[in-house]
Parts: sequence; structure tokens; C-alpha cells
Amino acid sequence: MANVVIVGAQWGDEGKGKVVDIYTEFADDVVRFQGGNNAGHTLVVQNEKVVLHLIPSGILHPGKRCIIGNGVVLDPEVFIAEVRNLKAKGRLEDDSSLMISESLHIIMPYHKRIDIAREAKCGERKIGTTGRGIGPCYEDKISRRGIRLMDLLDKDRFAVKLKEVLDEKNFLLEKYLDERPFTFEEIYGQYVGYADILRKYAADTATVLHHDLKAGKKILFEGAQGTMLDIDYGTYPFVTSSSTCAGGACTGSGASPRDIHEIIGISKAYVTRVGSGPFPTELEDENGEELRKAGREFGSTTGRPRRCGWFDAPAVRYAVRINGLTGIALTKLDVLSGFEKIKICTGYEYQGKIVEELPASMEIFSNCKPVYEEMPGWSSDIGRAKDLSELPVQARNYIKRLEELIGCPIVLVSLGAGREDTLMLKNPFL
Repeated sequence: MANVVIVGAQWGDEGKGKVVDIYTEFADDVVRFQGGNNAGHTLVVQNEKVVLHLIPSGILHPGKRCIIGNGVVLDPEVFIAEVRNLKAKGRLEDDSSLMISESLHIIMPYHKRIDIAREAKCGERKIGTTGRGIGPCYEDKISRRGIRLMDLLDKDRFAVKLKEVLDEKNFLLEKYLDERPFTFEEIYGQYVGYADILRKYAADTATVLHHDLKAGKKILFEGAQGTMLDIDYGTYPFVTSSSTCAGGACTGSGASPRDIHEIIGISKAYVTRVGSGPFPTELEDENGEELRKAGREFGSTTGRPRRCGWFDAPAVRYAVRINGLTGIALTKLDVLSGFEKIKICTGYEYQGKIVEELPASMEIFSNCKPVYEEMPGWSSDIGRAKDLSELPVQARNYIKRLEELIGCPIVLVSLGAGREDTLMLKNPFL
């Protein structure tokens, strides 16, 4: 038996969806444990592109149980649209294979309006949120004023809670953000309709997961975003609003730390970032544009172009330490084909001194300059390689050097978007 956690080792968008899809073959349950529809996992299966924002990537494998855990914040409209889209494609034929924690918090219309208005009010100081209401929903969760799925499923309780919170939200919208308020009726009727659809998926998922763990089933825990966007350990305040690190797999699902056996971090062979915040290796030249073009680096949730840069070893080394990573899945190595020289950031220079670890202060990190090591690139197309030995020696040397710099073995190499474009060097489930 092995239970595996998948987390992003950079700033998100590392290709977690594809890796989860591949590992699902060896799992019984796939559990999404944090975040909301501010994340997007893009998968290509048999030349069909599928983008998922809430439902675990494992849903594309028949016979697997997919669970959306209590650590997720759920937008009912997005979830229902995702279900319908999957069914239209001939997937999700068995509704019992998908469960939602009755304890998770529901994103409400005022969360989204507040999120967008705050960003607009901040102007140049904006965080760069997706405007999906994720942060305001987590705020209500922490302040104990949130509406959970179990509340939504009880019409009377939902009415009471909505009335209690709406006065406060409307005051904020009108008096501070200069936005239109909501009436009780326009939210209540719509969300009661959502509840009728969500009801068949609602469950005490922590108990379901406990029984499956006790029965010896293999569990794959799927995270969203990345370590550098973690609310506690990321580049605060330019972070998301949830625990994106491996510890979040337990708090966001109901599993215990003793149930976790392997923790795999997903990292691109270079690095990208969406939104504001420090990014030492960012390339604002033709190399950055080439990475963006070759890697199709546009957000699956927002469509925004991603900021691109060379591989940042100290940042991934930090992710190895914070998460206790047992392996790295390296994605998009094929995007580097064609570069004559490839750079790796091995440390930072700050005020004339070399810094080898990620600074805790964002003020310092924002003023760090990358210290680079240069390696020869390769020109051949590596997408068809079926074994590590088939890669050019320069590509193999690049992989080996990354392992040395981050202090963690690379256990999977992705060479393209499809399932078949993957070299699995070690299976964490075996």
C-alpha cells in the first residue's frame, strides 16, 4: 500500500493535472484537498483536451473514486458546468464515483464581486487574483461566517445564514467598494436550485476516506497552485488563500500524516508565474517569449500570459524542504529543445552577497538578482523518446544537474502533453 501527495513545487501551472492523470492508474481514490476554481488542470487524453478546475483529474479514469475535500472552496455554478461538460463527452457515467465534502465552503456571488472590486481599488498594488472569489470565501471560513455545503442543503438554515451575512457584505460593497449590493431573493433562489443538483454528490468524505484507508486502498491526493503560492510559506502577500503544501493534504481531506507515504513535487524544466510578485529569473527578452510560445504559457483559468524564466533551483530546493518531497516530476523538458544555452539559477545576489536560500523577506527577495550557471542545450526533438537513454546527452546532463542542485531525485520526466509523452523513472505507488 502507498498513498501519494502531489503538490506544485513552483508558482503553480507546473503540469500537475497530467501527472495526477498518469498516477491515477495506480490509485483507487483521487482527492482534491485545497483551492477552488482559481486553478486549472489541462489534460490531453487520446488527442482530446480536457480542462478541469474543481473535479479531480482522476475523473478521466473509469472505476476510480474522486473526492473534493473539505479544504476546497466550491463555486456551484462552475462545478455543475464541469459535470455537464464531462457527461457531454461521455465521461462521469457513474455519479457515485464523484463525492463532495459536505463540510466544504461555498463561494457566493458577493465573494466574487468583492474580490474583483478590491483588486480594482488597489490599482498598481493589486495582488493579481483570478477574481473568482476564492480569497473572500476563505476569509469567511476563517472568521466563522462561511456557508458550507451542509448549510446550503438545508433550505431553512441556508436562509438564516444568508440573511445574517448579507447585511455585512452589502455594507462593504456599497460603502467601501462603491459596488451594487445583493438582494436576498436573487441569491437564495439561485443557490437553492444549485443545492438540488449538488445533493447527490454530497457526503461525509472524511469518513469515506477513513474507511478506504483502513481497507488498504491506494489514495492519490491532488493539490492545486504551488508551494510558492502557499498562504504561509509562499511569497506573501502575492499568494493564494489556502495551504498548497503537503500538510494541506491532511487538513483538507481528513487523512492523517501517518497515512502519507510519498510526496511528489511537480516542477517545470523552467519556471513560470501568473500575477504579481517577485520572480528573480523572469525573462523579459526573446528567450522569455520563446519559452511562452513553445510552452503555450497562457493560464487555463484566466487565459493570461504567464511570466517565464529560467529554472530557479533555490526555490525548488525550498519546496523540497517545506514539503518533504520524495521525488520530483519534471515537466515540459521538451520546451527547452532548440535553446543553444540553458541557464539555471543556483543562488541570488543581494547587496553584493550571495544568498543560497530563499529569503523569508519579500522585500529582500524582490531585490535579489539571479546567479546563473550555464549549460549547453540541445536542438533535437525529444518528444518521442521512450527511455531516458534516448534523450540527448545534454538533456540527461541537465536532469542530473537539477537533481544535484535541488537535492531530490527526479522520478518522472514529461516530454509533451499526452499520457504517452512521459518517462516514468520510478513509480511512487510501487
